[in-house]
Amino acid sequence: MKSQRTSHHHHHHDSSTAAAESPAWFAGRVPDGWFSAAPTVSVDTDEILVVGAIADVDLAAGATDAERATARAARVSRFREDTRDARMAIADEAQHRFGRRVSWGVDVGGDTQLFTNVAAPVMTRLRQPERQVLDTLIDAGVARSRSEALARCVRLVGRHQEEWLASLRDALGAVEKAREAGPEI
Repeated sequence: MKSQRTSHHHHHHDSSTAAAESPAWFAGRVPDGWFSAAPTVSVDTDEILVVGAIADVDLAAGATDAERATARAARVSRFREDTRDARMAIADEAQHRFGRRVSWGVDVGGDTQLFTNVAAPVMTRLRQPERQVLDTLIDAGVARSRSEALARCVRLVGRHQEEWLASLRDALGAVEKAREAGPEI
């Protein structure tokens, strides 16, 4: 571990360092047996998202999709409870090292469930992929901040909303007609 870390400086690790180092760091730091392979680690300016695959449920042949979904949800819940203290400790270490909050998720049978997601103040309820859209506008010099980038996106939608709303209404009308004409379900 590098010893040149200064406490007043650690919140300014650039994304490239965190992106380059964190996958290997998490692969080494996460306990053996948690995940069936090294976790997928994605980094943006606020958050490191760590998603690991866990073993799928083993149900009797002929189990329904609903039963499989119930069993997977229970397995995810168990994993979340069993690993909570260790995950929080690892997240604290990572936050010191990389200057970002950590969110966790698991993939079970190809279905990914995220446990927590950082919502930066102006970005309430935006997940990492949406924040990356805003950061792309900033990197491209189109906006100076995320709030400016967000405002630009909203204006763009506003400029097209009349035609979009009109076509949505048409589509909804078509759905209604199809429903009326179709068989009783």
